[in-house]
Amino acid sequence: MTYTQIALLSFVLSIVFDLRVTKIHLFTRKVFWTSYAIIVPFQLITNWWLTSRNIVMYKPESIIGLRIASAPVEDLFFGFSLLLSVLSLWVYIGKKNQRA
Repeated sequence: MTYTQIALLSFVLSIVFDLRVTKIHLFTRKVFWTSYAIIVPFQLITNWWLTSRNIVMYKPESIIGLRIASAPVEDLFFGFSLLLSVLSLWVYIGKKNQRA
């Protein structure tokens, strides 16, 4: 499996996790997109720093080749997946604890 396939799969699975498993629906809320807008610049800076110094390297055949701030565009999909999954789980656990 390539990094592109894994990133796209994680993107889809994180949305399914939010909408169907936790049923939090952060994906549809402005608060999530605001959080994502705050995180993305820092993700791009970190990705640029790691990839431009060859600390993190990608096989050309494992990515589509489009880069943003010297990191593969797939990193944005993966970062989105991480943020949505963690926030959705966090809200889900918080609501569950409030009921207990």
